[in-house]
Amino acid sequence: MQFSEIPLDKSILKAVAEERFQTPTLVQQQTIPLVLNKKNVIVSANTGTGKTAAFALPIIHLLLNNEKDDKKKKKIKSLIVTPTRELAIQIFENFNSFSKYTDLKTTAVYGGVSLEPQKEILGEGVDILIATPGRLIDLQMQGNIDLSAIEIFVLDEADLMLDMGFIKDIKKIEALCPRNKQTLLFSATIPDSITQLANKVLKNPVKVEINPEETTAKNIGQLLYYLPKKNKTDLCLLLLRTTINGRIIIFRRTKNGVDKLEQTLLKNGYKAASIHGDKTQAIRNKAIEDFKDKKAHILIATDVAARGIDITNVDAIINFDIPNVPETYIHRIGRTGRAGKSGIAFSFCSPDENGYIKLIETLIEKPIKIITEHPYVINKPKHTKKQPNTISKNKKGRKSEASKKKKKRWY
Repeated sequence: MQFSEIPLDKSILKAVAEERFQTPTLVQQQTIPLVLNKKNVIVSANTGTGKTAAFALPIIHLLLNNEKDDKKKKKIKSLIVTPTRELAIQIFENFNSFSKYTDLKTTAVYGGVSLEPQKEILGEGVDILIATPGRLIDLQMQGNIDLSAIEIFVLDEADLMLDMGFIKDIKKIEALCPRNKQTLLFSATIPDSITQLANKVLKNPVKVEINPEETTAKNIGQLLYYLPKKNKTDLCLLLLRTTINGRIIIFRRTKNGVDKLEQTLLKNGYKAASIHGDKTQAIRNKAIEDFKDKKAHILIATDVAARGIDITNVDAIINFDIPNVPETYIHRIGRTGRAGKSGIAFSFCSPDENGYIKLIETLIEKPIKIITEHPYVINKPKHTKKQPNTISKNKKGRKSEASKKKKKRWY
């Protein structure tokens, strides 16, 4: 299937062609027709599968047709709620690209920046609003956002929003929208909490499930290194010197870990940038732009900060820390090997993370290739000393009968 075969407005197809999109991804092929038919949809697909275009393109088409009949002041007709500022910015850029030959107006509101410019744009009227939950509720309570005209409501990265504690906010936002709206829910995974939320906010939804093995690991080489935790930085520097080239994303579990590794890489002469939740929005934006513009060749990130960010042409991924949720591994390695290109993922596993590898291999349904030719291989001890038996032969009690008889009683 080609994009030209999908019944989208000519202005949208022109913009899509200019973005050099020709063949829709699996999630786009299955989702776009359902949204165009005004179905409520639950989509389960991991990062890098083209989810944003799967809802952006049909939303623009539906609103464009409605706008031809309505020339009054713009009201918010579509609301996309997403968990992070980076995702909001990225979705905003996608909508702007796809709708550039239309009169539709899109804006994004999120925390970490001034309220006033966002209030001004909202005051002028917009068709499509992309928002993080906290900032959306702040602006709504101040009277700057009216959701009474919403026709299409999107929950993007729903599982991440629940993990970040936004469940009450989501329910509040959904209740502010009209009952007869079309609702789309996108989530990398569908745990019980998402199913419960879907039951409350979607009527008779159609489910689209794209299995992780269909979208990852086909063109991504996966290599696993077992080593002591203390040697992970040494191995990282060694691979950067001898093996890994191009644009690299390194994932760490903690913000402190991200900062430490960034300082180490900078001291060793590497052009590195980093993102995590404690950095200001301006610093995070600059880090992503520097990485996209190749001013920085290495981006170090936590999972929450990096979730959903679409950076093309990533050559390699390093899992410096193994994720404790197996689906997160799939999201991470999905950053490379996009759009049919090949990529490679290196994973560093210390003994305390062995259990996580088993969970990951169960999910991807294949073992990850283990590399044993490196300086920090964990050697199993040849002779293990038996611990001396400190347990008494007397099963019923630790003391012998003779010992008990000798003991002086106070009574």
